[in-house]
Amino acid sequence: MSEIVTPALIYVAGALLTPLIRHHALRGLFLLAVPLVALASFIALPFANYGTLPFLDLRLGFLRIDALSYAFALIFSLAAFLALLYAWHVRDKVEQVSTLLYAGAAIGAVFAADLVTLFIFWEGTALASVFLIWSRRTEGAYHTGLRYLAIQIGSGLLLLVGIILHYQQTGSIAFERMELGSTATWLIFLAFGIKCAFPLLNNWLQDAYPAATLTGTVTLSAFTTKLAVYALARGFAGTEYLIYIGAAMAVLPVFYATIENNLRRTLAYSLNSQLGFMVVGIGIGTPLALSGAVAHAAASTIYQALLFMSVGAVLYRTGSDKASELGGLARSMPLTFLFCIVGAFSIASVPLFSGFVTKSLVVSAAGSGGYFAVWIALTFASVGVLAHTGIRIPYVMFLGADRGLKVAEAPRHMLVAMGLASALCLAIGVWPQLLYAYLPHPVEYRAFSLGHVVTQLQLLAFAGLAFALLMRRGVQPTSLRSINLDTDWLYRRFLPGLVGILAYHVRDAWRGLARFSYYRLERMLVAVYSTHGPQGLLARTWPTGSMVLWIAVLLGITLSLAYL
Repeated sequence: MSEIVTPALIYVAGALLTPLIRHHALRGLFLLAVPLVALASFIALPFANYGTLPFLDLRLGFLRIDALSYAFALIFSLAAFLALLYAWHVRDKVEQVSTLLYAGAAIGAVFAADLVTLFIFWEGTALASVFLIWSRRTEGAYHTGLRYLAIQIGSGLLLLVGIILHYQQTGSIAFERMELGSTATWLIFLAFGIKCAFPLLNNWLQDAYPAATLTGTVTLSAFTTKLAVYALARGFAGTEYLIYIGAAMAVLPVFYATIENNLRRTLAYSLNSQLGFMVVGIGIGTPLALSGAVAHAAASTIYQALLFMSVGAVLYRTGSDKASELGGLARSMPLTFLFCIVGAFSIASVPLFSGFVTKSLVVSAAGSGGYFAVWIALTFASVGVLAHTGIRIPYVMFLGADRGLKVAEAPRHMLVAMGLASALCLAIGVWPQLLYAYLPHPVEYRAFSLGHVVTQLQLLAFAGLAFALLMRRGVQPTSLRSINLDTDWLYRRFLPGLVGILAYHVRDAWRGLARFSYYRLERMLVAVYSTHGPQGLLARTWPTGSMVLWIAVLLGITLSLAYL
């Protein structure tokens, strides 16, 4: 095995040492050092395969560094640092250890050169991340964590079966591009789709993320789904199905996010919509589209984390993340408000903010590739995200009706984390080449062309005007206490109810069958008793002549049958 090992081991070592550090400040500094040390371990390495390990008849690769894995590892390292800084106040060692293991598993999966190594770290992310939900220590979080774990482990089992079948068919476990032409590749594709929150497979995201701790949600937003985006880009780039799956992903969450009262769940829907842009880019598969998908994954990781941080800071100070219970916090939390605006402008693709220079790569690739309907869907989703996240979230928390909440500004470490994330959003938005330089393919794209800027400003103006008109009519922003039904109702309510009804009828039918069988058995026993019992027909004394007659009859019948 090469002396160079996967950075995931640094995270694992950090997780093992963390509980031994008793002083809170020293433990916080140690936690912040882990992602920096892990980053330093690979940042200067040339692109190559390192860290191979023989296993049975296979050869596992733990450190494949190329343009794609390098880009995702960089953004994951940065996200881990920001999440740990934001969670400086957390004293729960379980949450701190699970954060390190979760980030390490995600980075380990990104560097995996084969499907077996990918599976190991794939399941590692599932097992580590569930403790970010359970760390909230409520009954609801416990049950949500079980649902989340079941779905994530299910994704891993599909991946494992797919890997076994793929090895049987090809004799290889290399993690390279695959074609959807066999049961194996379809199972692997479905496993990736579950983790990426494809339509109808997405509700674990909106169920789990708001149930985690306020710092755990920030961490969750960075890794699980982006790891799936990486896996799709590595294994299924250019698969046309992904274009239409991604378009549906971008559009459908818009409607749910618009009416959702829980702001962290609103951001979960928003994250799901942003994933759709990445999936479209992977499906198109051209160099521009793939680079756009990676660029948008990087930008989205930062600005989604920033938005979750701002909502988390409000939750930390007020105890609520419900739109119906918040409002008028701009004076109490001005810096948090400012950082929230940066995140909102970034996700809305306002010029000079990060989303503007990344999302446009995918939209342009869709337009130039002739996917007009998909281009329309992505444009609609871009307008929708401004309404439900770009305007609504800052408005209902900071500018809406004053609820009489008098709170302090967010803690200093949260402000520093949000400030760094905001600086990155602005830096990427103003100097996109800072990000473009790390993309898998060279990007020759003028993000600030006059046509692009004017078109985007027109869309933003239209969305803003629509929001203003709806606000005057009292339709927006929605701040009603409500529970909105999503497709998870099918497996959380409908299917259990259906199983209950079927169980009732099966039980009723079984009881009826048992009663009928008992009745028939009883009648048979009575008939046997009446014939063979003490008073039965066969128990009587028969005259000798009658017996001889019956014997002669039976003998005649037997002889007749013998001669036929």
